[in-house]
Amino acid sequence: MKNTQMLEDMLKLQQKLNDETNGKGWENGYTKEGKLISWRRCIYMECAELIESFAWKHWKSIKSPTNWDNVRIELVDIWHFILSILLEEKGKKELSFIAMELSSVGAFRDFIKEKGTPSDEDMYAIISDIELIIHKCSGFGFDMGELLSAFFTLCVKCGLNLESLYKIYIGKNVLNAFRQAHGYKEGFYKKIWNGKEDNAILNEILSQILSYEMIYNELEKRYKALQ
Repeated sequence: MKNTQMLEDMLKLQQKLNDETNGKGWENGYTKEGKLISWRRCIYMECAELIESFAWKHWKSIKSPTNWDNVRIELVDIWHFILSILLEEKGKKELSFIAMELSSVGAFRDFIKEKGTPSDEDMYAIISDIELIIHKCSGFGFDMGELLSAFFTLCVKCGLNLESLYKIYIGKNVLNAFRQAHGYKEGFYKKIWNGKEDNAILNEILSQILSYEMIYNELEKRYKALQ
């Protein structure tokens, strides 16, 4: 599959998820319930969660190994919100044109190469890169190109390339839709399944399945088994 096709597919799925979750017209900055949307705040709050994936605390669990699968899930969560900003700002642009713009970002060239193997020795440099994204999203003078470059660079350091991002994104998009369909917004969705977070369950499923429908059906089967 072409790089731009993967990007366009993800944009389409994000549009669908946002329409279903927030209602048509969410691009104007409000949900169907009248709730203000701040995608940039979503990004830097997810970045804070991502930092918690590392043993950065000098007083606690200082030798805990990094769960890189969880790190990559958190990066994909951030990607959901970056795509949402792009869709919010697209105006009359076609999704194929946005995909081409994404692929023209300088750091994208490294992002499409073979994924590397991250190391816990890189932890502090990676955390600094995460904090750079927080800075890009929390101040004035927001620049989408700079945010994308910082994100792609961070992904490379965490062992994530476009192909693996695409695979995990499909899965997480399905899980987000599944959560919404099972009461996430209303507060009665169960995020822990037999002692495991649903993100961990998703990782298990993604080791075998890629199809959107098959992932959803497998989640449905496992969730019903909790009842």
